[in-house]
Amino acid sequence: MKPLSRTVRIRVDQPSTVHVPAFHPPAYEILDADEIRELVAAWPAEEPPSDMVWMCLDGDTVRLTLYEAGGQRIRSLRAHGTGPHTLLLDPRTPGGIPYRHRAHWAAAAPGPLRGYAGALARGDRPAPPPGIPSALVFTWLGAARARPTDAARRIADEAPLALLAEVPTEELAWAVRETDRAGLEGAVRFFAGEHFTTRHPKRRRVPDTARDLLIRHARSHRPQDLPVLERRLLRAPDDRVRRS
Repeated sequence: MKPLSRTVRIRVDQPSTVHVPAFHPPAYEILDADEIRELVAAWPAEEPPSDMVWMCLDGDTVRLTLYEAGGQRIRSLRAHGTGPHTLLLDPRTPGGIPYRHRAHWAAAAPGPLRGYAGALARGDRPAPPPGIPSALVFTWLGAARARPTDAARRIADEAPLALLAEVPTEELAWAVRETDRAGLEGAVRFFAGEHFTTRHPKRRRVPDTARDLLIRHARSHRPQDLPVLERRLLRAPDDRVRRS
């Protein structure tokens, strides 16, 4: 492998024919300079010709594309064999790069959700934690991530959505009123997504106060979601006194 010191970004594409955990995305990026150096250093010095890789492995190889700072592609590679480089890319290997990305995501979760996120990051299937306010889950979903294209990107979307999917619409509407700015971002993403828009019409009725908050935020910050919200958020009588 030639010196690739100019590399600042690596795109990793996982073939659909390779069995990977459900939480692992089909493509992600490595941006951390230390991780890039580690992966480049672990790469085999001698690679088989590309036609040999295809012939021996039928194309079922992880594909890497390396880019320099200006966005110019430097080189494409295919992971093969069982050396340190493949372990670094294995989503199940503790200490591997995808595992680290998920662990970093879990460490950034809100305190009450950190243990749950950590179990998910390790590949466990924990029961949803009881008593977590939906307003906090909205904040978790809407919080900006430093590296939104890394290997945790699928779990970062799906974990909060799974906690919200079965919550009654009335409770979600109150959570919209109680959440913060990041929570409004997450709430718009949820209400514009399939977890909500595929509900029965009776379960899509949202009081005017919560509906107006969602539409106002979408108009200012997520205009791509505005048409869906205006079409799918059905009006309900506004109850300003929360029932216990």
